Amino acid sequence: MTEYLRGTVVTPSGAIDDGVVAYGGGLITEVGPASAFPPAGLPAPSDRVYVPGMIDVHCHGGGGFGFPDSDADGARAAAAHHLGRGTTTLLASLVSASPDKLLERIATLSPLVDDGTVAGLHLEGPFLAQEVCGAQDPRYIIDGDPALLETLLDAAGGRIRSMTVAAETAHFDVLARQLSEAGAVVSVGHTAGDYDTVEAALGAPSGPVSITHLFNGMHPMHHRHPGAVGAALKVAGEGRAVAEVIGDGVHLAAGTVAMVFATVGPDHVALISDAMQAAGMPDGQYSLGPLEVTVGGGTARLTTSDGTPGAIAGGTSSVFDVFARAVRYSGVALADAARAGATTPARLLGLRDRGELSAGLRADLLELSADLDLLRVFRGGVEVS
Repeated sequence: MTEYLRGTVVTPSGAIDDGVVAYGGGLITEVGPASAFPPAGLPAPSDRVYVPGMIDVHCHGGGGFGFPDSDADGARAAAAHHLGRGTTTLLASLVSASPDKLLERIATLSPLVDDGTVAGLHLEGPFLAQEVCGAQDPRYIIDGDPALLETLLDAAGGRIRSMTVAAETAHFDVLARQLSEAGAVVSVGHTAGDYDTVEAALGAPSGPVSITHLFNGMHPMHHRHPGAVGAALKVAGEGRAVAEVIGDGVHLAAGTVAMVFATVGPDHVALISDAMQAAGMPDGQYSLGPLEVTVGGGTARLTTSDGTPGAIAGGTSSVFDVFARAVRYSGVALADAARAGATTPARLLGLRDRGELSAGLRADLLELSADLDLLRVFRGGVEVS
């Protein structure tokens, strides 16, 4: 049976003011202006807005549960929280930990990959830079170790879809080759490398490349020392990498988000949440892997012994929240924000069956109000309660 949704439909080529999305059997069957459809059975015109389901390539948890430490049921609850907030596809992100802990997490989360609860695993560490470790536990940050990476990749059996690696870590080229051969995205981040080091690292992998949360986990850009930020903007602007952006109003200012879209373009920007277990929860005490986190005013920071503000410790938003902020506060066009929230991350992960409102793709879509409030979520054509 074919169902129809009518309103402003956001497609890769722009918005259709009075458009229709037809879907059935879990797939989108047709998209176009309402005038192209037989009027019988069509809904009345509406002010609803339809965009593709969001795709989060960097998410540590939500709803009170975290992928780095919760059991399988808790991890499913974290994924369900983000699904309810419009994320129809996500990677489960881990943090730096001991090899035994990483292997345990891979074993715990692998069934969630197999049943489609999550689209794969993202390892944020442990081959990072101590100098810009952020909310990563420095006890578990180590130099690049190809033998350890091979062990992790073997244990995961193709389920690792992305890994964050510092540009200057030992054996970077070997690690990049291992990840690319395993079909994983090489994501350069938590790096103190200079411009030349980071530019070379971003050009090393043979497979897809991203920049882990651009600006965060790297030194600020200076006009005489452009560093990692300058290299990332240059390479992403050339179309050779995708820049992750946490545009939640905490990690990045609205003007910074606007600048990245104007400089790099939506085809090479992926909006991410970097959410941790406190996403969707009240202020209070939480954890990110082995580290304690205090959330106040919706901002997560590492808990310190003297009460001073610690480093930002992940996000408390969803990709949909970041998408809506990009439109409302950064002046990003609706179609461009949708590309960065869904289409670009889908292409980064090699997911050709989703990420935009086009015939033949999985019916993952969001129904929004005219003011971009989230009203309904559909995954595979099924409305999420």
